[in-house]
Amino acid sequence: MDEIQKTLLEEVADLHQIPAGAYNIRANGQMAGRSSTANIEIVSKEDGTGIDIKIKAGTKNESVHIPVVMTQSGLTEQVYNDFYIGDDADVVIIAGCGIHNGGDSDSRHDGIHRFFVGKNAKIKYVEKHYGSGDGRGQRIMNPKTEVTMEAGSYMEMEMVQIKGVDSTKRLTVADLGERAKMVVRERLLTHGAQDAVSEFEVNLNGADSSANIISRSVAKEESSQVFISKLHGNAKCAGHSECDSIIMDDAKISAIPEITANNPDAALIHEAAIGKIAGEQITKLMTLGLTEAEAEAQIVNGFLK
Repeated sequence: MDEIQKTLLEEVADLHQIPAGAYNIRANGQMAGRSSTANIEIVSKEDGTGIDIKIKAGTKNESVHIPVVMTQSGLTEQVYNDFYIGDDADVVIIAGCGIHNGGDSDSRHDGIHRFFVGKNAKIKYVEKHYGSGDGRGQRIMNPKTEVTMEAGSYMEMEMVQIKGVDSTKRLTVADLGERAKMVVRERLLTHGAQDAVSEFEVNLNGADSSANIISRSVAKEESSQVFISKLHGNAKCAGHSECDSIIMDDAKISAIPEITANNPDAALIHEAAIGKIAGEQITKLMTLGLTEAEAEAQIVNGFLK
């Protein structure tokens, strides 16, 4: 891999060298490296559209890295990855996509991930998006995540997009069984003329299932963001979604909540707040020696942590 691709890997997957454990690295539409373990098997789909990741029941303290990097301007790809997580497993999955576009044609990656989480399994899933390059071509990423959770399972999702992505549409759909629990933390920054749509649809189907979706975002300059959250309480359950955003310059932000209770014991809550940085916060930091721009950056960085 060249130096640009290595830099992208560091940004989206914190990889400075070949990772321990199972991994599949994809670069410019081709497999650049793969390794399975005794408990985690990665195999190509027969039709060549993506990979299957099979995690044995009871697997503990192992990780899977499946980053994608693109440095070829004008490249468009769509990849389908399926994760089969066995009962009682406890693993970390690191995904992410980095695009460097130094040309005039758009570069685009659409990734579709499906998770089948077994009974009492525990998953932490991290997905980071990053863009770089000074070309006129756009960097476009459209991830779709589908999750099916069996009884007693737990899934924590960390979704981060901080820099360089011109356009993104993220869709996450989840179906939760009895006592299943999902926690989502999203962090998003847009600037320039970038646009981002983030949509979550969670079906709380099993008794005592729960979901907590928290999104923090900052929109700067002329960028735009749309946050859509749909919670469907189809059983005795608890659901909470929260969108907290900072708007700056000439940006636009929309928060669109939808909560539907189809059971009298469904407890659903949505919270949304959009506002600008308070002037006294900037003034206080400037008294400590920061410029106005440095004060703004400090506040934004702290808000997105």
